[in-house]
Amino acid sequence: MNPTRRTVLLAAGAAGAAALVPAPAAGAAPRQAAVPPPYAAYWYPDSLPAGTPGTGITWRSLKSWTAEDDTDLAFNAASVPLAPRFTPTPANATARADQARIQSLVSFGPTSANPSQGSATADHYAFTHWAYVDELVFWGGSSGEGLILAPNAPVVDAAHRHGVPVLGTIFLPPVAYGGQLQWTRDLVQRDTSGHYPLAAQLVKVAAAYGFDGWFVNAETGGGNSALATAMLGFLTELKALAAARGQRVTWYDSMTVNGTVSWQGALNAQNQAFFQSADDLFVDFRWSASSLVSSGQRAEQLGRSRYALWAGVDVEANGSNRSVNWDAIVPRDKPHVVSLGLYRPEWTRNHLPAGGRGPAAFHAADDRFWTGRSGDPSRPDGTDPWRAPAVSVADRSTVTALPFASVFNTGHGLRWYEEGTVTSGTPWNHLGLQDRLPSRQWAVRTAGARPAVAFDFTDAWRGGSSVLVSGTLDEPVVLDLYATRLPLGDSTVVELTHRTDSGTVTVELAVATADPDTPGTPPPYTYLPPAAGEGGGWRTSVVALDGLSGTVHAVGVRLTATGGPVAWRLGGIAVHDAPRTPAAPTGLRITAAAGGDLRLAWDGGARDDVRHHTLHRVLPDGTRRFLGATCQTAYFVGGLAPQDGERTTRFELRAVGELYTASAPAAVTHTW
Repeated sequence: MNPTRRTVLLAAGAAGAAALVPAPAAGAAPRQAAVPPPYAAYWYPDSLPAGTPGTGITWRSLKSWTAEDDTDLAFNAASVPLAPRFTPTPANATARADQARIQSLVSFGPTSANPSQGSATADHYAFTHWAYVDELVFWGGSSGEGLILAPNAPVVDAAHRHGVPVLGTIFLPPVAYGGQLQWTRDLVQRDTSGHYPLAAQLVKVAAAYGFDGWFVNAETGGGNSALATAMLGFLTELKALAAARGQRVTWYDSMTVNGTVSWQGALNAQNQAFFQSADDLFVDFRWSASSLVSSGQRAEQLGRSRYALWAGVDVEANGSNRSVNWDAIVPRDKPHVVSLGLYRPEWTRNHLPAGGRGPAAFHAADDRFWTGRSGDPSRPDGTDPWRAPAVSVADRSTVTALPFASVFNTGHGLRWYEEGTVTSGTPWNHLGLQDRLPSRQWAVRTAGARPAVAFDFTDAWRGGSSVLVSGTLDEPVVLDLYATRLPLGDSTVVELTHRTDSGTVTVELAVATADPDTPGTPPPYTYLPPAAGEGGGWRTSVVALDGLSGTVHAVGVRLTATGGPVAWRLGGIAVHDAPRTPAAPTGLRITAAAGGDLRLAWDGGARDDVRHHTLHRVLPDGTRRFLGATCQTAYFVGGLAPQDGERTTRFELRAVGELYTASAPAAVTHTW
């Protein structure tokens, strides 16, 4: 049959219509007695403690874990691959590109009852200075809950988006904290073939959950040389299996080659064998200037980099108020000695008083810790006793491909915004929704008074935050936003979504197609006026880059005040060759339901054009209420109730692309 033009058009129209129709609603899930929320996973190696676990704690054996039986795996498995990074010309003259690195050991929550997908509070360690970190350790564990922690998906997704690997923790605690030597023996047990089954399990867990390896901390005393030999064999096999899957292993300076626990504060004969069987060594806090010098020399004699040694600095109690012998680690006037290991930098949140942990207060403290007293990595304060990471370590970036977009979402907020409108008034946190954020918070170039620049949570275009610039702006101000390696094409454009809250200001896009020649000098920007936006309030201005060629190396904005003190906010930036919209999700279903607690799931598939998914409830009057968002293919909602006598509730799921374009909805109906 030869189709006529009419039948071809009708077929095309039907296909187009089908693409816009939501997926058929799935049937309601069978009722259950309870639908528990998912939490981050934790285990004992094999044997469990005597007695019964406390409220909210589940004791599990890693040896018996299987992915098939892990009912929370879909909620906990990361989805964002580890992004490649590059190092632009450093922002200041003291930051080094190829010397000391930074490992950060962070407790994002308790071992048990740590939510898999965020929670309804903005009080959270929503870290944004990923550009200075080379490795993140998901710290935790306790003798009464579990000793082996798998990082939850929001942390891994945010870190991976910024090119930072994440390690789970194996914590064998001191006897004084409930440690049992049997747990160490369980970890290093061998099977009949002479292999270490727990090593294989650890690698399987990391692969299934999507994180990057393990931090091994064996601090339970009472061992002997035989146990140390078993631990060394276990560590050797763990590293070999991990390396085959692209994973890493860090050893903590604790157990020695004779099996005792004796913190050396150095790389020496007592722990050298463990270092040689791992990728890195976290040197205990007892180090001295001379022990770090000898440790670096020993590492190089072994054919290893001195920067594979992390010199531990404990900031849990005093944070950026702590006195540190920085010249022993990262001297200003000669090569760095070793790398830096920061233990518990979430002090920037934890030290704030109860009731005073709002997002603005947290980010001010975190900026002080990572950027320094000046608040500007391009002009560090040389008299600051706290040598912030930005002073010594060059920032890195992952912005290397089109399309690229950011709405400056930090991963927590006081409300949820969609196109400038509040669609949920509930405070929230979910690090997996965090954007790729500016690596130099906040580098400002001006001949006049420096304005205040910060993430702001009182208004946003999307998500929970925007960038607010406020001040007199008595001279033009250039704000560095992103170091990039973005290819330029004939149709490449940049979109800026912004709003002027007070004063009047002229906005220009700053674009550089090369790096500066020397550290500490500004990018060689070209300033381009955007096409005029329409109306007041939020506006999206478009700048065509057709007059430029090559590669975009840096993007920023130049603001020139033309009247009054200025308050100007940036809600979004996008760089692309053409708009893209992802396909609608498929297979949306309710997998478990009890009252107002539901578990939902949908099909996976290619994620090239999908950043995350948003879930909304359709209210009886037809309006939509935001319930949450996730990068995973499963989501839990709790505490819902029927409204206005409704017997059923419709839920809509949308795929959100890298440019924040949303798909048509998939829908499912829940019967009350």
